[in-house]
Amino acid sequence: MRRALIIGVSGQDGAYLANFLLGKGYEVHGTSRDHENCGFGNLVRLGIRERVVMHSMSLGDFRSVLMVLEKACPDELYNLGGQTSVGLSFSYPVETFESISVGTINILECLRWLRRPVRFYNAGSSEVFGNTDEPADETTHFHPRSPYATAKAAAHYSVVNYREAYDLFAVNGILFNHESPLRPSRFVTRKIVSSAVRIQAGEQERLRVGNLGIWRDWGWAPEYVEAMWKMLQTNQPEDFVIATGATHSLEEFSKRVFCLLGLRMEEHVETDRELLRPCDIERSLANPDKARHLLGWEASTDFDAMIKMLVEEERRVADKS
Repeated sequence: MRRALIIGVSGQDGAYLANFLLGKGYEVHGTSRDHENCGFGNLVRLGIRERVVMHSMSLGDFRSVLMVLEKACPDELYNLGGQTSVGLSFSYPVETFESISVGTINILECLRWLRRPVRFYNAGSSEVFGNTDEPADETTHFHPRSPYATAKAAAHYSVVNYREAYDLFAVNGILFNHESPLRPSRFVTRKIVSSAVRIQAGEQERLRVGNLGIWRDWGWAPEYVEAMWKMLQTNQPEDFVIATGATHSLEEFSKRVFCLLGLRMEEHVETDRELLRPCDIERSLANPDKARHLLGWEASTDFDAMIKMLVEEERRVADKS
């Protein structure tokens, strides 16, 4: 039985990845800063909380990382930890940089020191590219436009450096936006869907958002965790862009959400300059051809199907409560 350790198992991707690996027959371990006082709501929601072995870990503490790696002794290690919100990173830039970049280096140093054949996946981000006039692939130059993106860029290059200098099996997954019902409410897609459902139910009158003019490549998160796993099954460690290859605007996303609920977005949504970021990416385009050719992975859930599943699940949860 192969053993996997997921750093950040309580988040959206961590929970779906744990569920996927359990289905593959893995023994799955996960971490949080204090596992005894964390509810692990996403794991509970997926019905797998009791099947995951939990450890407490602070990514910023080298000794903490080393102790968990020695105890869990994983064959595969997935780093999905750190501060995950682009918006929050403008308010907490130092915490964001340390949790992502320093945390990643701590993991890499532990792997170098332990000298075990652990395969390491690091969660990168499409945010590192900034605005893209052409679809970004693995060779596209980075131009980060937020503290979060800057930290992800530093972590990315740290993985590449350790892979080349110390022959570690370490890869970066450069994932474009991917959504699910497990997204925290602070993320704009979840905010739009949950607000629209409440507006239809008469529990909310208006929705305030920032820039509806941004364009993103949105995919379905449960599919993306399979790509993470596939990256660690290859003969040689390489970095991969993971995306659908199709880009849509946030305005289009909002209109389709409200339309599914029999509402007109224009009657319920207003823009608020207070919600604008100091610096944002206007257009994010992706080229996932390498993943399709070398991993045999491509997104199967399109934009409309993703939105329909998000709305249906939000309504189901709302009806239960």
